[in-house]
Amino acid sequence: MMRLLLRVSLIAALLSCYVLLSWASEQGKSKGEEPQSPDSNMKVKRNYTAANVRKPKAGSHRKKVKQTGSQSVSMGPRSTIICTRLGDIYQLKRYICQGRYLKDKCSGVNKRQCCVPVGAWSVFCSGHHNNRVRACDGHGCGAFNSRRGNDLHKAVDLVCDDYGIVSTPFSGTLAGPVSRKDPAGNQYDGVKLLNDVHCVKIFNVRPYRYIGPVVQGEALGYVLPLQERFSGITSHLELQMCDGSDPSPFI
Repeated sequence: MMRLLLRVSLIAALLSCYVLLSWASEQGKSKGEEPQSPDSNMKVKRNYTAANVRKPKAGSHRKKVKQTGSQSVSMGPRSTIICTRLGDIYQLKRYICQGRYLKDKCSGVNKRQCCVPVGAWSVFCSGHHNNRVRACDGHGCGAFNSRRGNDLHKAVDLVCDDYGIVSTPFSGTLAGPVSRKDPAGNQYDGVKLLNDVHCVKIFNVRPYRYIGPVVQGEALGYVLPLQERFSGITSHLELQMCDGSDPSPFI
């Protein structure tokens, strides 16, 4: 009986020791680990995300700016805008110009010029399908550089009817009245018309006004009669370029 009691006591003591050792071990583990709040977990995740986001390199941004800065938009010389606006052609010099090249309109560009095609101006005189140069009659000829006594005719005469309506040949600005006298003392009145490219004096017309902008095809005035002074002459208006050049290629 005594042996049985001793065995039970020994087993109970062993179990007590085991329980105490297990409890002591659990307490040691809990002391070694600090409790983490939900906020600390979020902070750790946020720091991890920030650390893993790739920041753009300073060199890459600079390279992009450099590429953008190197792209230049070329608007072309001002002469290109003038040519296209007036219906002219901005082309290489080696191409044939079916008309006339304009001088001093392509500064800085040596291989291209502004070509004004034939018939760049519209018809002047109402009732006519084209600008017809006055042929020779008893009072002379109407072509450019035709003989007028001892002088040359530095203008072109276009056939028009007396009191016929004259249309504006190109868009531009009226720049005031003009007049001239021939060797015999006869006076011819008219108006000056100009734009960025052309400048012409139109004689033997009575304009509706002398100053202000006009558009191509607008009624400019009417032809003054010549039969009263020059019997048998072909009624006409006279075109004279402001620089004395030949207006024939434009009409």
